[in-house]
Amino acid sequence: MNIDQLPILNLILFILMALIIPLLKRRPFKITLILGFIVLIFVTISSGYLLWYVNNVRDISYTFGGHESRYGIEFLITPFSALFTIVVIVLADIIYIYSSGDATDGIEDTEYGRYYILLFILLLSMFGILYTNDLFNTYVFIEILSITTCAIISIKKKKDTYTSAFRYVMMNEIGSLSYLFGVGLIYMATGYTNITLVAEAVEVAFVNYPMNIIIALGFMVVGLGIKAAIFPFHIWLPDAHSSAPSTSSAILSAIVIKVYLLVLVKVLFNVFGVEILNEMNMPVILLILAASAMILGSVFAIAQKDVKRMLGYSSVAQVGYILLGIALVSFFGLRAAFFHIISHGLMKTALFLSVGEIIFYKKTRKVNDFDGMGFIMPLAMGVFSIAALGMIGIPLTSGFISKLNLGIAVLENNYIIFLVILIVSSLLNVIYYLPIIILAFLRNEKYHYRMTTIEKTPRTMIFPLIILGTVILLLGLFPNTIMPYIEAAAKVFFS
Repeated sequence: MNIDQLPILNLILFILMALIIPLLKRRPFKITLILGFIVLIFVTISSGYLLWYVNNVRDISYTFGGHESRYGIEFLITPFSALFTIVVIVLADIIYIYSSGDATDGIEDTEYGRYYILLFILLLSMFGILYTNDLFNTYVFIEILSITTCAIISIKKKKDTYTSAFRYVMMNEIGSLSYLFGVGLIYMATGYTNITLVAEAVEVAFVNYPMNIIIALGFMVVGLGIKAAIFPFHIWLPDAHSSAPSTSSAILSAIVIKVYLLVLVKVLFNVFGVEILNEMNMPVILLILAASAMILGSVFAIAQKDVKRMLGYSSVAQVGYILLGIALVSFFGLRAAFFHIISHGLMKTALFLSVGEIIFYKKTRKVNDFDGMGFIMPLAMGVFSIAALGMIGIPLTSGFISKLNLGIAVLENNYIIFLVILIVSSLLNVIYYLPIIILAFLRNEKYHYRMTTIEKTPRTMIFPLIILGTVILLLGLFPNTIMPYIEAAAKVFFS
């Protein structure tokens, strides 16, 4: 098989797995889990090979049907898309293993099969979004992702999940239509939807049809901003987190909204380019939104009593950090944003999965109920604490490296005020994360004699938590292990 066809094989495997699961419903469910795991491992290996290939040999371009890229649908695998497909699939592997330990947080037994069908369709759509080099085809995959995300939020079949899913659908359909309207204006102005061809024609189009380009940029940024929960378009996110299963929350926060941010990067830098962005003052607008998210997202998180809602508002603030790096419109800013996408993906997955284990056994989500939890469930709270310290930006964690890189990028652009905002936001993170750690481990001595073992916890839940905690620390100690790949991804936009 030609190397250019390997990305297509990955998508075909996701489709086949989603189709096969219903056919296996009369078989023992372990067969489905094992088969799904084999598919995930294969895609992980192939994605790793693609990452090596595009960084050492060449980019991969595949046009369906043998047509020219102007007329056909093109998949373009660059160091950028290859890096983040491996990030997506590795996080999906971890969540998949964890979910197989029966930690489905309120999902009925009859819905397990549907949950995994939705998971593979989610992966199909996210890989498609990262692979495609066409604006309209991106919209098609975005719609698949939106519908599937709605289904995975509402899978618990409870009133609050239906309400959250409905709010998600309403907001995200506005986002989809806004993005599509922008694509239509781009097509009217340039005659293309292929991103490479649009990029070549957009400067001339900006001279001939300036309003088309200005309005298109505005609509596309708003549309993707809604989907990525960029402040003030974030209102759907906390409710979705609080009502969805913990594994679904991990997928949503750690992976899905990051994919939309990556689409935003492609739109801003590949479609419009730095000159048009600066001429329209888009970086200033994005910087204001980023600063607002970093401060207000953290303030809202402090006020929450439900730990999953707290983590939801924390995600709003963390999206602000990523947007800050993007809005700097520089190589160092994009490098910092990409590192934080990976770092936050690991940390937020660890937070939601550790909280999921606590909910699974103790049936509580209230912050005050974490009193002594470090002695009752030491592994879950230990990993939670590592991830929480990373979110604050404590040294020896990946979160510290993220914020250090963001600080360096901000100073490169001489934006001292945003460095101050970054520090203030980190201090606000201390206010809502540190009390939970203190409450769990240091506050109540009556739990000290109740230190429990992890024997009752399924190994499939233990292993992902240990891996996540370890990787968060390793990236904090050895960030240069992945930095060359991140820099190669950033150079796609700043060659």
